[in-house]
Amino acid sequence: MDELARLKKSIARHARDGVTRTALPGVSVISSSTITEPLGDVVQPALGVVAQGVKETALNGRTFTYREGQFLVLSVELPVVGKITQASADEPFLALVLALRPEKIAALLLETAPAATAQLGAVDAMPSGIAVSNASPALVDAIGRLLGLLDAPDDAAALAAGVEREVLWRLITGPQGATVRQIGLADSRLTHVARAISRIRGHYEETLRVEELAALATMSVSSFHRHFRAVTSMTPIQFQKQIRLHEARARFVTEPNDVAGAGFAVGYDSPSQFSREYRRMFGVPPSRDALALREVPVLP
Repeated sequence: MDELARLKKSIARHARDGVTRTALPGVSVISSSTITEPLGDVVQPALGVVAQGVKETALNGRTFTYREGQFLVLSVELPVVGKITQASADEPFLALVLALRPEKIAALLLETAPAATAQLGAVDAMPSGIAVSNASPALVDAIGRLLGLLDAPDDAAALAAGVEREVLWRLITGPQGATVRQIGLADSRLTHVARAISRIRGHYEETLRVEELAALATMSVSSFHRHFRAVTSMTPIQFQKQIRLHEARARFVTEPNDVAGAGFAVGYDSPSQFSREYRRMFGVPPSRDALALREVPVLP
């Protein structure tokens, strides 16, 4: 049985329908026997590996498709819309998600800097926030062994951290190594942009001041605009708007009858503007979407 076949079997054994958080820190598995409607979320940096089926993740109108044997890297916190496009009862969609924690990557880089630099070659000045590549057999094998520790809890306590390091090493020395490396570098441009993103995310309802964000990222305003757009494909104002709309949609799950209140809560002064921009982004007016979300559970 090859590496991918073992990973499929392991995910199928541990995943319930939807998203299942495992006992391993930062590791979740996904299973779906049907294709899904587009679902929006604001996601943290993560690695997603597809063992079976096909998924699409869209960022600001650009779609990234990844399928069996491929992986997607999210390098910063981003508002995305995802949907499973190939799945069936006989061959469900199966995937694993691993949170990419900067402190873990930083620790690995400190210990392996010469070797990592040698294997990386040329490093992009500013990587995109999303990238898709083929997973090497070595990466799939390491991920499979990490998930396999769920079957041996006593071993997991001693070995999980080491196997996760191996997964990160395979990423750092793989086709998206430059991007993953920048996640862990405290002074990388990606980290500086991530700091501004975190500020927008935590204060999305407030008036956005680009000068303050640029200062937080230790860049000039023009440089900040250029690097922010390279990572997110959006201007800071467009990014804030998408965050606001995703937050409003999340509110509808628990408060479907307060459409106007959701708009005001996320920073809109005009109900008509909120309704117009919500419809432009999600394809339906907020009042209708709120009713639909009351009937359909939203996966985490």
